[in-house]
Amino acid sequence: MRRGRQTMRRARRWLKALLVLGLGAALGVAAASLYVEHRYLDRIVPQAQAPHAPVALVYGAGLAPGGVPSPVLAQRLDAALALYHGGKVEALLLSGDNSDRFHDETHAMAQYVRERGVPDSAVQEDTAGLSTYDSSVRARSIFGVRRALLVTQRFHLTRALYIANSVGIDAWGVAADEGSPRTRRYALRETLSRVLALGMVWAEAPPRYPSGQARPPSR
Repeated sequence: MRRGRQTMRRARRWLKALLVLGLGAALGVAAASLYVEHRYLDRIVPQAQAPHAPVALVYGAGLAPGGVPSPVLAQRLDAALALYHGGKVEALLLSGDNSDRFHDETHAMAQYVRERGVPDSAVQEDTAGLSTYDSSVRARSIFGVRRALLVTQRFHLTRALYIANSVGIDAWGVAADEGSPRTRRYALRETLSRVLALGMVWAEAPPRYPSGQARPPSR
């Protein structure tokens, strides 16, 4: 009987310790996420008030059936087009994942903007933008970007701004979904992604492809 009570007390102590550790970890994640979210929050501006920059960095967001930009990606590209045609930027850097031969994301992005009046001379493609972090680091190290407007949806923009500014780009952000109702659909994913971004920036992690392309261009 006494041994049973001792076992139960030990189990309660372990449970309390696990609860404390779990609570501490949750608070740590929340604090790190909030730091990333608010670090460059003041650099999110409306399209009309965006400062001039040499280039708009547009992050990939997948393709729809038929190899055309997904609705989320098309929204980003439309916002970048508005910046280009409005004279806010001189060129577009389209960063996407071309690591799969059947998923030519940057080609679809480039075709989309060319069909809408952007000349070849104003379009650059980063075919190894496998993530927000990789796209931002490569924008600076491979394409020499020092100042840029970042174009993505509002839920993603604070993380993109944190990474880009932390790796040496003087970056401002324009929300592709400007004026649309806020959605909490991506809240949990972004919370965890912000923490990951913080760790990668602090560790100065290299992108998966430090130079060159994710795969050779088609011949």
